[in-house]
Amino acid sequence: MTKIITVIGLDLAKSVFQVHGIDAEGAVVVRRKLSRSRVLAYFSKLEPCLVGMEACATAHHWGREIRALGHEVKLMPPQFVKPYLKSQKNDMRDAEAICEAVTRPTMRFVPIKTPDQQALLALHGVRDHWVRLSTRLINTLRGYLAEFGIVASKGRMGVEAILDTLADDQDDRIPDLARECLRPLASELRHVKRQILETDRKIMKAHKANAICQRLETIPGIGPIIATRVVAEVSDPAMFKSGRAFSAWVGLVPRQHSSGGRERLGSITKKGNSELRRLLVAGAMSMIIRAKQLGFTRHPWLSRLLERKPMMVVAIAMANKMGRMIWALMVKGEKFNPAKLMPA
Repeated sequence: MTKIITVIGLDLAKSVFQVHGIDAEGAVVVRRKLSRSRVLAYFSKLEPCLVGMEACATAHHWGREIRALGHEVKLMPPQFVKPYLKSQKNDMRDAEAICEAVTRPTMRFVPIKTPDQQALLALHGVRDHWVRLSTRLINTLRGYLAEFGIVASKGRMGVEAILDTLADDQDDRIPDLARECLRPLASELRHVKRQILETDRKIMKAHKANAICQRLETIPGIGPIIATRVVAEVSDPAMFKSGRAFSAWVGLVPRQHSSGGRERLGSITKKGNSELRRLLVAGAMSMIIRAKQLGFTRHPWLSRLLERKPMMVVAIAMANKMGRMIWALMVKGEKFNPAKLMPA
């Protein structure tokens, strides 16, 4: 009698995939390798079953493809699969660990992203690439020109002064050889800045076309970049039990080291989504800087906290609060209410 596969652990790779399948009683039914071209053909011949995979590169693509064949697909964070790995690591044992982990009732799963979400994430990734390249080029130009006694002011105006200096052939402070070497970098910087503006326009277009983004933008400190990033990262806000769970996923809650009934809290965990955490902290810092420049803020909670805590601590607390508000607005379908920033 042929045993029916009920659960499969699939270890993803670039070319060779490892399959580990068990039946309803937990007995191993299949252990085999599949080439990339044979994966979908293999799953199309199976009866619908539970397929577990680690949420790594290409996982969302394969999750959509295998789910379209009638199977139930669940993605898991790799760090939660690791404890189920027996002995030393190899593809066969990885697939076995995935197969065991996906059946655990307390396992946390990652929703499968849509192609539109992944396209928006790619847009954000490209923008981050251009911004990092811009920073590197600016620092390079500043460093070389400082060697010739030319130090520009901070900010956009300082960068423009550097570019103007390099374009001025009459400025004899820069040797001709150095000018010839640095002008291509200046030209590249101008190109990079145009690319950043172009990606910003695309992000704004996606932002205006999404109703959830429009609601999230009503939260102070959140603009199109954060709003579209949240929509791209969070497939289903209901997967978080509360706003605190969302903030914990972003990595904005205190680290715990509690034992024996004694609660010990430390700095933030910095686990979860590092890019979204960076954006939220940046949004919080913009609120704090504006409050200091204007000399007042409409949010009493933030004002009182600034009186007794360092700026960065306040920024983390504000980012945490913003994360909770994001979850609430996404779950309830509401717009921001200023009363939410009142003391808890």
